Amino acid sequence: MCFAFDAHPPDLPSDLALPTLAGGAAAESLQLTSADGTRFSAALAEAPEATGGPGVVILPDVRGLYRFYVELAERFAQAGHHAIAIDYFGRTAGTGERSNDWDYMPHVVKTRVEQVQADTAAAIAALRERTGASSIVTVGFCFGGTQSFMAATSAALDLDGAVGFYASLVPRREGAPDPIAHAPETRCPVLGLFGGADENILPEHIESYERGLQGAGVEHEIITYPGAPHSFFDRSFSEHAEACEDAWRRVLGFLQQVGASLAR
Repeated sequence: MCFAFDAHPPDLPSDLALPTLAGGAAAESLQLTSADGTRFSAALAEAPEATGGPGVVILPDVRGLYRFYVELAERFAQAGHHAIAIDYFGRTAGTGERSNDWDYMPHVVKTRVEQVQADTAAAIAALRERTGASSIVTVGFCFGGTQSFMAATSAALDLDGAVGFYASLVPRREGAPDPIAHAPETRCPVLGLFGGADENILPEHIESYERGLQGAGVEHEIITYPGAPHSFFDRSFSEHAEACEDAWRRVLGFLQQVGASLAR
């Protein structure tokens, strides 16, 4: 698990939030249907004053969709980007909110990249239908960061960019995704954000992933925050406030760059 059940995403830097949206933009709970007929939960936050930049599909950690990611979608809307956060476990756990103590790991091990990408495709379609977003970037955390990097290799999804926070880069179980092996297949710009004190994501993993991107000529930026742990992007981690603010600036800057490159 990444964040505590009652964790909250860091606030946007004050100069990056649209002044008219100081109170945020409330997310709407949805149920979407994947290509295989699976119903799954999602949360959509529309930006009342969109910047014209990419829409965002948020890929959560192993717990799936819970309040942290609903609020994160609202933060992106507050910054002018329509955003939708999805749940992974409609096939095995159904839809709707789950308790703090639910046993998510038996469901995590049953997920497959192609299923996550099918659900992501359904979320992209809903985001475009509701908001008119023409370009799409995935932003994922931990398990979702891994899935974000894998989504960047998908011709079917045809993403315009992918962001991964502390993404696991080597498979830790049979059937788990392997971003390092698939890095040369990446089809869009990538932003990777890691904690230097993360004991599970080693510097050599990050270096191997970056080498794969470089060898394939993929536009990318990889940032490691010294001393920051796994899941540092959390309002309660006041000692990592600078890393959180820098991460926000880099993510929103990445979205701006993606939008600008597509406009040329």
